[in-house]
Amino acid sequence: QVQLVESGGGLVQAGGSLRLSCAASGRTFSGYTMGWFRQAPGKEREFVAAISWSSGSTTYADSVKGRFTISRDNGKNTVYLQMNSLKPEDTAVYYCAARLGGVLRSTYTSYDYWGQGTQVTVSS
Repeated sequence: QVQLVESGGGLVQAGGSLRLSCAASGRTFSGYTMGWFRQAPGKEREFVAAISWSSGSTTYADSVKGRFTISRDNGKNTVYLQMNSLKPEDTAVYYCAARLGGVLRSTYTSYDYWGQGTQVTVSS
């Protein structure tokens, strides 16, 4: 059974940085795409970034391009989201997700497995 466990959220001032981690277990993820999504109160879940586990190809939402970096560590079965130059509008619960297939999808309905989420709060 696939398990995704996020960690690394917290409270940070605007302009600061955080690194989120997603520990994946339950199967071999070489044929999977991993994604990060976020959901702020009263808003829909939105795409942040995705990475192909096998090729390392990445894609980002325009709102985070140049500030966030998604990466993976094959040996640790872990995906990271490095978040720099954080803004108050980045405040949300951040979710890790996985889907079988190498195509980088940005729609949350394309993902099959989800973590429990980790809260990120950016103060102004």
